[in-house]
Amino acid sequence: MGSPSRLGDEDRSDYGHALDEVIASPEFQHLLERSGLPGGRLRVRGLAAVARTTSAADAEYRRYAALRRRARGGRQQARVSPLSGPGDQERPGAGVLAVLGVLTPVLAAVATATFLLLGYGLRLVEALPALAGTLVGVGWFSLVVAAVTALVSVVALYRTAAKQSAVGAATVPDRLPAVEDAREVWLAALRERGIRPFLLQELADAATPTPDAGEGHGSRFSSPAFAGPDFSGPGFEGSGGTAPLPPGPGRS
Repeated sequence: MGSPSRLGDEDRSDYGHALDEVIASPEFQHLLERSGLPGGRLRVRGLAAVARTTSAADAEYRRYAALRRRARGGRQQARVSPLSGPGDQERPGAGVLAVLGVLTPVLAAVATATFLLLGYGLRLVEALPALAGTLVGVGWFSLVVAAVTALVSVVALYRTAAKQSAVGAATVPDRLPAVEDAREVWLAALRERGIRPFLLQELADAATPTPDAGEGHGSRFSSPAFAGPDFSGPGFEGSGGTAPLPPGPGRS
């Protein structure tokens, strides 16, 4: 099998969710109440042991990662392949039509403002009434053209955005059934074989009493030389011998 696969950055959020699910389960909530260990501390230990816990579900993770890479590679090929077909080449006039769709409403609005200002200006000064009427009529016609072209451009942009959004949502590799199934299998194995046993061991270690460093050292460090009446030292004899008494009054 080789060394365990390193968990990708995009999968660390899934690992965190799986860890939270295990800790929030009734089993671990009951164990946490009995042990007195805070759930936050247990979560920190689970996050720190990500390499250890994920190795228990390494086979499932490899399969999930391989399917995801394959799906993403297929999506990239699907995006590139239409450009190679003779009937799907980008049409040269598509860019021109897009530019016209944006410029036409702007130019029509500018023309509307210009013609209306000139036409109504001539009417105010009562000069060239025929030309003034023509300019006003052309101005109102330009206003209609600007409104219609602006509406068509907005509808076209909306349809294009909706189509791209639908295509993108349909080709997201993480939502493909095979990839999603492999992800669920990996998460189930991770919870049961990786995270849960590790957390149980952590709770068991927390529940095991640690002996006090000051207890038991009195008897452990009692010297055998002082353990019985047979201690002998300079000027003393063991049991069965008589120690000499120093001279004193009444003693010879």
